[in-house]
Amino acid sequence: MDLRNLNFFAQADSPFAPLIKADTPDKTDGILGEAAQWIADNVSTEWFLGVLRAHGLNLLSAVVVFVVGRWIAKIVTATIVRGAKRARVDATLVGFLNNLIYMLLLTAVCISSLQRLGVETNSLTAVLAAAGFAVGMALQGSLGNLAAGVMLVFFKPFRVGDTVEVAGNKGTVVEIQIFNTILLTLDNVRIIVPNGKITDGTIQNYSAERERRIDIVVGCGYNDDIRAVKQKMQEILEAEPRVLNLPAPLVAVSELGDSSVNFVVRPWVLSGDYWNVRFSLMEQIKLAFDENGFTIPFPSRDLFLHTPDSAAQTTVLRSSRAA
Repeated sequence: MDLRNLNFFAQADSPFAPLIKADTPDKTDGILGEAAQWIADNVSTEWFLGVLRAHGLNLLSAVVVFVVGRWIAKIVTATIVRGAKRARVDATLVGFLNNLIYMLLLTAVCISSLQRLGVETNSLTAVLAAAGFAVGMALQGSLGNLAAGVMLVFFKPFRVGDTVEVAGNKGTVVEIQIFNTILLTLDNVRIIVPNGKITDGTIQNYSAERERRIDIVVGCGYNDDIRAVKQKMQEILEAEPRVLNLPAPLVAVSELGDSSVNFVVRPWVLSGDYWNVRFSLMEQIKLAFDENGFTIPFPSRDLFLHTPDSAAQTTVLRSSRAA
């Protein structure tokens, strides 16, 4: 059927009749009337079949590429998200990756579909690349923290609940976010550290290993019996139930200092018992020293006065009194 034979556009009761009147004073109605007249004059079954023969295959392939590509994008995104959940990745990061990966894949699918239609996409790709570069430069610091956050989540140098020292800050990890990591110090101060600073520096994880060694330095006087001092500190370690037998604790003379004989006391404990055992041992060692008469010397100096003869000494004293 030829659409040019349809004259309902010009019928008086047709809603399109005012649009095709040449003497209408409304410019908008005149434009719409010209468009309707062009459709009536040019669009026909033969025209439609010609367009379909010329571009139907490309249109069909573009639709297939879009539908199949979107389906593949959903599958790939879902697979990555499932893998991230199995790896116990933070839920906030999983949602962010889900949206980001799907949008990137869908953009690639749309560009491929437009290429099948014969649309020149080089300029579009260049515009997207330029826009991505501009956004990347504007968010350089934030993107660096984002990348660092992804590394922290996947490589897991520490977990929530670990006691760590990062970027000069020490505390317990409360939350690992996309851009920041939140620490809680021993005195209950909340610290927010950018992830980029964490990965750029040294990470000390005090909770990563099951056992930790306590290092204590204790000094006694040179007049004390160092065998008795050593024996007493070994007894203190043996009496402490939280001190591990393996590795064996160590008590040894480490240094002959200026004012004291220094011992190192090195017991091994569970990481969770570190501070409690350290505080307890310090107290017990001090009490044992007091009970057994051992001294903990402080830095001191002996001053020796040499006088050649008593006359010179008398002269010095007299001059001192005169002054």
